[in-house]
Amino acid sequence: MIWNTLTYTGWGRVRSATAKVARPERTSTLAATQSEQSAPAFGMRRSYGDSCLNDGGHAVDMTRMDRLLGFDPETGILEVEAGARIGDIARRFAPDGWLPAVMPGTGFATIGGCIAHDVHGKNHHGAGSFGQHVTEITLMNGGKLQKVGPSKGAKLFRATVGGMGQTGAIVSAKIKLLPCKGDVITVTERRIENLDHFLEALDNSQSTYTVGWVDATAKGEALGRGILEEAETGYGLVPDAKRAKSVPFNAPKWALSNPVVRLFNASYFRRVPEDGRTSVKPITEFFFPLDKLLEWNRLYGKRGFHQFQCVVPITEATVLRVMLDKIGREGLASPLAVIKRMGPGRAGLMSFPMEGYTLAVDFPNRGAAEALIAELEEIAKNAGGRIYLAKDATLSPAHVRSMYPDVAKFAKLITEIDPNGAYETDQTRRLNIRSHA
Repeated sequence: MIWNTLTYTGWGRVRSATAKVARPERTSTLAATQSEQSAPAFGMRRSYGDSCLNDGGHAVDMTRMDRLLGFDPETGILEVEAGARIGDIARRFAPDGWLPAVMPGTGFATIGGCIAHDVHGKNHHGAGSFGQHVTEITLMNGGKLQKVGPSKGAKLFRATVGGMGQTGAIVSAKIKLLPCKGDVITVTERRIENLDHFLEALDNSQSTYTVGWVDATAKGEALGRGILEEAETGYGLVPDAKRAKSVPFNAPKWALSNPVVRLFNASYFRRVPEDGRTSVKPITEFFFPLDKLLEWNRLYGKRGFHQFQCVVPITEATVLRVMLDKIGREGLASPLAVIKRMGPGRAGLMSFPMEGYTLAVDFPNRGAAEALIAELEEIAKNAGGRIYLAKDATLSPAHVRSMYPDVAKFAKLITEIDPNGAYETDQTRRLNIRSHA
């Protein structure tokens, strides 16, 4: 197998790595690669921080292993290689009445990545996390294949789902699709005037899919204002999704300056009429809105950006006000800020979801950003919440044990199956994950 030296980044482009990377196309080639040099795998690198990086080491790019291996229309179970993209699966099966049960905010995420981070979607309050709909995973560790599931090999399964690739390379998986009405979606949008009203609206929503955009620049009585979107799949004729455009270059620093963001957010809030509105769209426009703009991470300039995403328990919802107040006063937020209600569903030892409210905010990588994020992380920790490792590039190792109470079980198992640390990444080293064994 050919190993090519590659310098690459996560989606946030704040951290980078230079590694020897292989790109297998078949399981047999992957086996030869892993036998020669065991190495962590990555997909489309849509995780934001350093979870896909292995600076100075080896890594395996799984994106060429993207085949659909079989589908059972009686059960809705799809067998698929790890490099397949979740958006392609949605587009392929929605016209036939099936959708992936859980989809993250980008259709470019691979199945392997969805498992490795146990992703959640706009329906977590009802459907739980991605890993709860996985019936079998085929793993490769040191060139050897092993099949695990919720019953057979349950311990290894729970370490793999949400396990950041530490149990070996995910080769393929069987996932259970859920019935849907069709490949269009009816979306109702309404303005929410402040954080208290937002939390109440999220709690009372009966919709299958629910997500909120938050104006992270708002202050005072308008703190936490935004737009709530509630949606249901349907059928009918709508215009085809518009062809994606691309950001051709890194945007200048002023493009996301505080005055520009405040002006944009105020305009975006007012785009929805006071009495709300309902529209019918192709499913991809609702599930993957940012995919309409390829390379949108360039909008943050060549220095990249951080995303802070936490979840806090329902009983600690008041800390969201503290966070948003601090964010608004610092003037660092971008227009991308999201709030959702989460249920208790999670499938892995290191899975992020917990019942509560999740807040995600993007920050351009400027001098004060990491200090602000550190303060927000401390607030989340003290509230009994946790930080999403798929987005993280800054979390203190000291916070891991309190945020992830199963980390000792996880560390003990991966240390046993990978004693030489062949599958470690920049993130697991930075967080000292294996020291908890």
